[in-house]
Amino acid sequence: MSQEKQNPENQINIELTEEVAEGHFVNLAMIAHSSSEFVIDFVRMMPGTPKAKVKSRIVITPEHAKRLYKALGENLARFEGRFGPIKETQEPAGFPMNFGGSVGEA
Repeated sequence: MSQEKQNPENQINIELTEEVAEGHFVNLAMIAHSSSEFVIDFVRMMPGTPKAKVKSRIVITPEHAKRLYKALGENLARFEGRFGPIKETQEPAGFPMNFGGSVGEA
């Protein structure tokens, strides 16, 4: 997203704790939605293990999901402009998961 000069009264002070700053490694995102929210589960799948752990769940409004989609697209385009195309494997996921609603996979 473009960085514009903002009026100081419109700025938000965002706190990032040391624990959250460490982050989590994940290699799967499961997405479900209803008419009022999107639920994104970030999962770590380990090879040869039938069980996976959700490391983080994010619940956002459809409007914020659209903003996230656009921001991610802009950042991917910038990344590929700098480092070249990201190679995608065509491997099937190999693990059917469904949370009972519309599901996407990333």
